[in-house]
Amino acid sequence: MPTNFRNRDILSISEFSKADILKVLEHAQRLKAARRPTLLQGQVLGSCFFEPSTRTRLSFESAMQHLGGGVIGFADPNATSTKKGETLYDTIKIVSGYADVITIRHYLEGAARRAAEASDKPIINCGDGANQHPTQTLIDLFTIAECQKKLNRLNVALVGDLKYGRTVHSLAQALVHFNATLYLVAPDALQLPTQASRELREQGVRFSCHRTIEEVIAKVDILYLTRIQEERFGDPLDYERVKNAFVLSNKQLGRARPNLRILHPLPRVHELLPEVDATPYAQYFEQAHNGLFVREALLGLVLGKLK
Repeated sequence: MPTNFRNRDILSISEFSKADILKVLEHAQRLKAARRPTLLQGQVLGSCFFEPSTRTRLSFESAMQHLGGGVIGFADPNATSTKKGETLYDTIKIVSGYADVITIRHYLEGAARRAAEASDKPIINCGDGANQHPTQTLIDLFTIAECQKKLNRLNVALVGDLKYGRTVHSLAQALVHFNATLYLVAPDALQLPTQASRELREQGVRFSCHRTIEEVIAKVDILYLTRIQEERFGDPLDYERVKNAFVLSNKQLGRARPNLRILHPLPRVHELLPEVDATPYAQYFEQAHNGLFVREALLGLVLGKLK
């Protein structure tokens, strides 16, 4: 049975059962079909972004407002008392006195869990370093189900930064529930961390490692691209060596299955040419728009307004 979501922290996709995932997706589908403009009337979202964001921050704030709630918070930590030396724990302790639910993005792994220790209000992890991005994974799954009409037994290629990419870490974990076959496409320096690969193997997930998109394009239903994240590299030269490792163009799509869909958590930089936007394979802008409905569902669930 699905877990009760009321007052639940959303920290890691590994804490979601299959039933939990399907429950969120079901509510998201209902909210996409019919708006609930008073569902969260009188509720306040505390939006705490210590790291840049466009889609995640704006879609959460838009979701809260579409459901009738209000938003407080910041997108620049330099405009807060963090600049004066205030700890993350104290910042969240204070914000939890003003808000009913808190979203947080932070550059340090484990920051969302630390925030949950400080707050008696539900914390939603919007990305903590290279660790987890659970709400993006729920959006990914919702979009996959929408465009493929199923989640089970799909062939999924994860391409790009598999070492630091928190979106692929979370998505790989979630796909364990749906008998996916994974194709991991990355340069040697950016392959999935050893521990993550070991966990997939222990859970019986079928996966293989590849160096080029061409090796897998004819085999997959979903091509999940990620950018090479310059901000995660300590040495700029290391980034320069791999920044153009993958560049998807229309030419490479000549051998694609008719049902192939391309997903990308965005922003894109070098890895996805604009010419792909006009193809029937492009699903990444709809994926971004679906963030509104999935995040509406999560807010409604953790605030106890959806069952």
